[in-house]
Amino acid sequence: MEFPAYMLALYGFLTIALLLILIMSKKVSVIVALIAIPIITGLLAGFDNELVGFISDGVKNISTTVVMFVFAILFFGVLMDAGTFDPVIAKTLKLAGSDPVKITLATAFLAMLVHLDGSGAVTFLIVIPALLPIYDKLGMQRTSLACIVALAAGTMNILPWGGPTIRAASALSIPVTELFNPLLIPVIVGLITVFAIAYMIGKKERKNINWSNQSSSLPIQAKREKDLSVKVGVMIFNYLLIVSSIVIIITALAPPYIVFMVAFVLALVVNFPKVTEQKERVDAHAKAALLMASILFAAGCFTGILKGSGMIEAMAQSSVKYIPDFIGSHLAVSTGLLSMPASLLFDPDSYYFGVMPILANTAEHFGGSAIEVGRASIIGQMTTGFPVSPLTGSTYLLIGLSEVDLGTHQKKTIPLAFLVTLVILVVSVLIGTISL
Repeated sequence: MEFPAYMLALYGFLTIALLLILIMSKKVSVIVALIAIPIITGLLAGFDNELVGFISDGVKNISTTVVMFVFAILFFGVLMDAGTFDPVIAKTLKLAGSDPVKITLATAFLAMLVHLDGSGAVTFLIVIPALLPIYDKLGMQRTSLACIVALAAGTMNILPWGGPTIRAASALSIPVTELFNPLLIPVIVGLITVFAIAYMIGKKERKNINWSNQSSSLPIQAKREKDLSVKVGVMIFNYLLIVSSIVIIITALAPPYIVFMVAFVLALVVNFPKVTEQKERVDAHAKAALLMASILFAAGCFTGILKGSGMIEAMAQSSVKYIPDFIGSHLAVSTGLLSMPASLLFDPDSYYFGVMPILANTAEHFGGSAIEVGRASIIGQMTTGFPVSPLTGSTYLLIGLSEVDLGTHQKKTIPLAFLVTLVILVVSVLIGTISL
């Protein structure tokens, strides 16, 4: 069935507008909005029987991404439950001693390590309580702790199983490795930048507290280290399993969803051999896995209808008329510059399923790449930007655990988070991951 392009664009913009309004105003849940709105506007646009096919295609395109995310949550959740990272945390804190520089570097390292599971809440709940007594005893600023943890977790949130990256890949209907792998080097440089920032903050803390007069006695807590000492073989197995899984995913030797399915089974059986324990561990993480899986499948419905009906294409064609050529030809870079600040305006669902697809398709009309717009988006939008955004609950968890004011935290962290994004963007442009 043929529709005038301007009518399809009108219904497309109406769909996006309703999605943004309802989600950001919290009038309905994300899942309801992603499913109900495109179906309603699709029917209004004159599509009926075609909607079934659109939704089916959208759900099929997103299915492997959902499987990957579910088993990634279960995999890292099981490893966390087994205390895999506890000995590393205890050893790192011991090596840091009372030197503020070593402590700030240890803070960045631990936040990156714990954020392997892609959960900001888990990262903050583990790292902040472990380090806060040390910061307080030495007289180091709690804002420094909150800032470093935010930068480390935010940069790590770009990982292939991180929420923003998965959303971007789902919205663009591409494999997550195709989106992320070219960003590997820029992200590594970004993580090095976080360490450099942590080092500079540590140097300032040295001056602020007159470090040479401080005691080396610190309240280090090696949680469960004694219990885990008898499981050295299991710990080594877990570390090897993590490294091998990440290597296989990055080198594309096997699809990520298969890697995490197998890795999860191995981790569960080795760490929790009893069937009752296995059931408990799966149940413990099922809620988080199911919630995100539901959102992603709902997003499949949303993007399936918008793409199948031609609304996204029509919106892109319409946008081309109003975007100056000098901006349109550099839309990926422009997106990268604005991605971190966009975290303060859009929650991840609104941005990746509502805003980014329009930008991606518009870029193609100017001869650019939709995938590059996706890469530019994830280097800041709800990655480096999520721990400072007032739109995410984990931001309030971070400042609550650190006992710092939101405004103070944002004032210190936002410029540095933007700096990390710019570094990743510049490196991406230099190596050709994002075209200038």
